[in-house]
Amino acid sequence: MKRLYSILAAMTLATAANAQIGAPFIHDPSTIAECEGKYYTFGTGGGGLISEDGWSWNSGADRPGGGAAPDIIKIGDRYLCIYGATGGGLGGGHAGRILTMWNKTLDPKSPDFKWSEAVEVCFSDGMEDQDAIDPGIMLDPATGRLWVSYGTYFGTIRLIELDPTTGFRKSGNVEKDIAIDCEASDLICRNGWYYLLGTHGTCCDGVNSTYNIVVGRSKSPEGPYIDNVGRDMYHGGGKMVVAAGDRKTGAGHFGRTIVDEGVEVASFHWEADFDQGGSSVLAIRPLLWKNDWPYCGELFKGGTFEIESERRGYALELAVDFVRMNVARRGGFGGFGRPQQNAEPPKPVANQTLAEVIDKWPKGDIPARIGDYMFRPWQRWTISPVEGKGAYLGNTYFKIVIEGTERALAATADKEVTTVPEYTGADEQLWRIEQLTDGTFRIMPKIIPGQEGINKEFCLYSAGDSTPTLAKYDFNSDNSKWNFRNH
Repeated sequence: MKRLYSILAAMTLATAANAQIGAPFIHDPSTIAECEGKYYTFGTGGGGLISEDGWSWNSGADRPGGGAAPDIIKIGDRYLCIYGATGGGLGGGHAGRILTMWNKTLDPKSPDFKWSEAVEVCFSDGMEDQDAIDPGIMLDPATGRLWVSYGTYFGTIRLIELDPTTGFRKSGNVEKDIAIDCEASDLICRNGWYYLLGTHGTCCDGVNSTYNIVVGRSKSPEGPYIDNVGRDMYHGGGKMVVAAGDRKTGAGHFGRTIVDEGVEVASFHWEADFDQGGSSVLAIRPLLWKNDWPYCGELFKGGTFEIESERRGYALELAVDFVRMNVARRGGFGGFGRPQQNAEPPKPVANQTLAEVIDKWPKGDIPARIGDYMFRPWQRWTISPVEGKGAYLGNTYFKIVIEGTERALAATADKEVTTVPEYTGADEQLWRIEQLTDGTFRIMPKIIPGQEGINKEFCLYSAGDSTPTLAKYDFNSDNSKWNFRNH
């Protein structure tokens, strides 16, 4: 908890279900941790949320010690939790302590569930220009060193180093001031850069909270952290990562989760969800990167689109005969010349309709192919979220049908894609759609008939300019990537 005193479009998406379902109410969530097939996040005041699938969240996570703004990280086969006790204006002062503790599991029903005794790693005395609260933790993948940033608007953001084996303060470590004018900081590392993400603005005022998340980067975990226009975060700099939107305001407490290569999500809280009575709720959004700067994408909600292959820019379509549109050309020379003088102004040409072509299609399964986009009915796909059929981290599964029909895209047992005459809700007709870090999308069937378990390997894949199939996802190949165009 921060101070308790008041202080793309890349495409058009259809209105659909809001973000996480269940009871996703939390303040100051930790980075999402996975344990034994479930997801966990912990918040201010003790406890936290558990999810079986990353979409439906409910209370049940257990964290002793109360306090504020925990963070969690897995090191080896154990989980290290760090949190603030008092501070941040709690109880009227800024004297605070930051503590760490370990557990073998996050499952409170496991016989191995037992938190170790909490150990203090730093404090603030209430008199200095610093607040020991709001810790964020990072294990450096390059060096194995364990870093913690902490602090609030009342003073500086500080950096300390912990021993990754014990969770204690590194012997001889001296804290270092690295930023001001933010709180609820977090540290991440990517492509040789270190990033300090801070929460800027006002909190704890419901729909009036102005929280937003900003970032600076450095080639060293110790800074200096510089933003996109050269401002040091120690002097108030910071590039925007996520601000208010979708009737939600007050983005704070950033966390990063890597799902797969090129598939990342950001977690944080909204101080107020207007559609949830102004409650503070968990948020999960695609995490995108541009020129080595992070920013949050939008939750994919569906709509009606051309599904365009990144490979060449061709469109996914039904493998049916092309039906010409009988529209006279204007002008001389076979329609290629200038219109005649005093001719009537041109009239718009209506799109070809489904009724004009559907009777020419086969009645059974129709394979899919890829071709030039021509605004034709066999190239227009309506994508809708499907509730009650499972989910994945940050979204629900979707059905994909030809616009105006129930003809559904489906996976086959031989790892091909076809369309079936009617959507039935079968698992091979459900699709996982995730925005990748470069802004494109991967599209994966929930299951492949004949294979055991949920599919986490094969995606919709452009094997050739005109040949869609299912193949192993490869972030480094444009064959695995798709875009949604709303023409």
